[in-house]
Amino acid sequence: MTEPDSSASSQPPNPRRRFRWLLWLGVLLLLLLVAVGGAGLYGWQRYTGPGPLVADKALVIPRGSGVAAISRQLAEAGVTRHPLELAIAMRLRRDGAGLRAGEYAFPAGISLKAAIELILSGKTVVRRFTVPEGLTSWQIVELLKADPALSGDVAAAPAEGTLLPDTYHYSYGDARSDLLARMQADMAKALDRLWAERVPDLPLTSKEQAVTLASVVEKETGVAAERPRVAGVFVNRLRQGMKLQSDPTIIYALSQGKGSIDRALTRADWKLDSPYNTYMVDGLPAGPIANPGLLSLQAVLKPEANRYLYFVADGTGGHAFAETLDQHNRNVVQWRKVRDGE
Repeated sequence: MTEPDSSASSQPPNPRRRFRWLLWLGVLLLLLLVAVGGAGLYGWQRYTGPGPLVADKALVIPRGSGVAAISRQLAEAGVTRHPLELAIAMRLRRDGAGLRAGEYAFPAGISLKAAIELILSGKTVVRRFTVPEGLTSWQIVELLKADPALSGDVAAAPAEGTLLPDTYHYSYGDARSDLLARMQADMAKALDRLWAERVPDLPLTSKEQAVTLASVVEKETGVAAERPRVAGVFVNRLRQGMKLQSDPTIIYALSQGKGSIDRALTRADWKLDSPYNTYMVDGLPAGPIANPGLLSLQAVLKPEANRYLYFVADGTGGHAFAETLDQHNRNVVQWRKVRDGE
């Protein structure tokens, strides 16, 4: 029996076969590296490149929203392409807890990275609430109630004359009561400053009286340059013990603080029994008839020094002033001609 040849099993491995195996392994590793690198580059481009949003859009991120909810909201709004984009990015960033609620303005084409950083920054949309001069507290509260971006109820209108007309900045969801508190604080601060700077010998004994007279001046003229002159007329009348005879005080009484009525005043209205009717009461009305602005407050605390006791509309938006009743009556006749188109 012939014994097997053991020489074949002891031969060394074929170097060509080993080289080919190593070559294929290297190719596979290279392809894997290229694939990983390509995926990483693609992911980075999706993260930092322009997003799909075609037009600027403001979104409100509700309080208590987590990463999943925000991811869905941004995808549905077209800020991101898919909810998973933001969710994966936040997991890799590990700062999802820093996302803040609020209203954010996303510009068209914003990248995923920029969108995340915007929400992390807390730089919400700054809104503006403008309070025109001369509104009553009731009217201001009604404006606040009509603003859908504010929250909370207002239990009652603040005291008349305690709110400073101005433009106030706020963020979506801020409380109406907080905005009112800011208006009150600003009025108190402004009044303290202006009262300290007042001219001497005014027929006003308190800051409250200054606000009351300023509210009458505010309602009498919408021409800023006239306010010191109108204030001077009322100061002259107070000094001489004359009634102020201001129509806006009657309107305030008739409207029960709502600031306007839907008809012209009549002679009967001038006899209205009310502590606000300055045709019937001596001196100032019982309190402010509106919330005056800074210019009207300045006007009554630094009124124009003049000798006028009367004024009437002149048909141009301003007023004609007179020192005597005869001059005033002539101005009234002229005003009626303008009013009647004669």
